[in-house]
Amino acid sequence: MDNANIVVLAGLVIGLVYGVVGLLSGFCMMSSLRGWWGEGDGRLVRTYALAMGMAIASSQLLAARGFVDLGKSIYLQPTFSAPLMFFGGALFGYGMVLSNGCGSRALVLLGRGNLRSFVVVIVLGIVAEMALKGLIAPARIAMVQVSQTTVVANSLPALLSGLGLSEISARMLAASMISAALVIFAFAHAPFRRSLGQIAAGLVVGVLIAAGWYATGYLGADDFNPTPVTSLTFIAPIADALQYVMLSTGLTLNFGIATVGGVFAGSLVTALVTKRFHLEGFQSPRHMLRSAFGAALMGTGGVMAFGCSIGQGLTGLSTLALASFVAVAGILLGTAAGLRGALRVRPLVSA
Repeated sequence: MDNANIVVLAGLVIGLVYGVVGLLSGFCMMSSLRGWWGEGDGRLVRTYALAMGMAIASSQLLAARGFVDLGKSIYLQPTFSAPLMFFGGALFGYGMVLSNGCGSRALVLLGRGNLRSFVVVIVLGIVAEMALKGLIAPARIAMVQVSQTTVVANSLPALLSGLGLSEISARMLAASMISAALVIFAFAHAPFRRSLGQIAAGLVVGVLIAAGWYATGYLGADDFNPTPVTSLTFIAPIADALQYVMLSTGLTLNFGIATVGGVFAGSLVTALVTKRFHLEGFQSPRHMLRSAFGAALMGTGGVMAFGCSIGQGLTGLSTLALASFVAVAGILLGTAAGLRGALRVRPLVSA
């Protein structure tokens, strides 16, 4: 089996595991923040924090040991548009509230029989492709060219290196501080400490991020046929997966497409085995329009921000890229606007 096939197989396995964990634990940034801010239940947000801490620690350890060059990822570029990434993140966050979940959550719920998620996945994929290569792409590229800047340091370790620390010391210090803070935040909550399933979910998802880096950055390393160095993310991969399903002839399976298929399959099998599979639809035409509009915002914003609540919130932050902190700040702001305040997305009234 050549390197490309190994990477595709790894993506499928990682996706399968994520689909199982996502269905059983309810892992989702939007649900986490809604439970924490709106209902006073902080367990899910602690699960997300633990996953983030584990992703940063394990990914930075891989980089320090030379197993993966995170600098080859899209997150650690010397030039980026901070305003566009922040604005894109805000669009994504607000769209996530409108659609009641992000792209990865939609895939998980689709495997459980949620037909609303089918609309979300399709619209998100189409609009993301429009923003990547289609009608919206020229406007997006023009905005990037106008607002992008070249930075001296593109990551937190690079900033610390400017203070005189060695590259490895700066990397491990930054990773240790942030990971420790996130883990302490997670386990400081007594109900979370008693939720063994949520603890396991956070640990597994965090390790999956590192597994993705290892698969694409180490197992897929090939000078003659290089594989893009990446890990879990769901905006461009959902768009690529839709394109592959329609036009598989002449296209090649990659890590992202395999991951998308794995998440859906893992969730579907788990739902059938645990008897959680049941068909669900929209409450009304207005509900459908709201979900589709939210998916469109996620597709557009996710492309602008170079990722989603998983692609930037976990994978991007695991590189400690400054651009990822900007994008995640936008996602949090957009989500907060959708959950609280004057722009709050209000519950639909059943007819």
